[in-house]
Amino acid sequence: MGESFGSQFRDLNGLHPGLWPIAPRLATAFAVLVVVLGLGWYLQWDGQMEAIDAGKAEEVKLKNDYKQKLTQAVNLDALKDQRKLVLQYVATMEKQLPSEAEMAALLADINQAATGRGLQFESFTPGTVFVKDYYAELPIAIKISGSYHDLGQFVADIAKLPRIVTLNNLGMTALKDGGLALEVTAKTFRYLNKDEVMTQANLKKGPKK
Repeated sequence: MGESFGSQFRDLNGLHPGLWPIAPRLATAFAVLVVVLGLGWYLQWDGQMEAIDAGKAEEVKLKNDYKQKLTQAVNLDALKDQRKLVLQYVATMEKQLPSEAEMAALLADINQAATGRGLQFESFTPGTVFVKDYYAELPIAIKISGSYHDLGQFVADIAKLPRIVTLNNLGMTALKDGGLALEVTAKTFRYLNKDEVMTQANLKKGPKK
């Protein structure tokens, strides 16, 4: 019988590996293979696996971008129709905003809405103009008195004006003569001219450095 497995690993010092018995040579070859594979994974394959994972993540991102753009392309006609409707709505709203020159006429319409109903003006005080990006807002503090019916008609008349006027902070108190006093803030709006729009845009940008 050949040598036992354990005895093949004895007295190997000083012998050339080529003269070792088969068991030590196989064990050594296996150990070298493990070391080579470990070094290969650490030095080369690990980086390649990270690159593969990054490539997979990029593939998922590109697929999602493609699906999103495909959906937009499919809905392009619908989006164009929606844009037309929005532009039409904006144009309609702009027509309801008076220009700076038309503001005096609008204030006169508000005054006429009250006097035409027989209401008495206690005060009519325009406030500070608030300038926004594309429009200006003018609040007017109004105090008028009259009957409940006439005050209600006044509010309805304001709602029917062709220009946009909103009534805010309504307060009503009873008078000794049986009538009512209405305090309200009417807000009117006008669109900005091109120079005013440019001024607002420059203010948002801030001073040049």
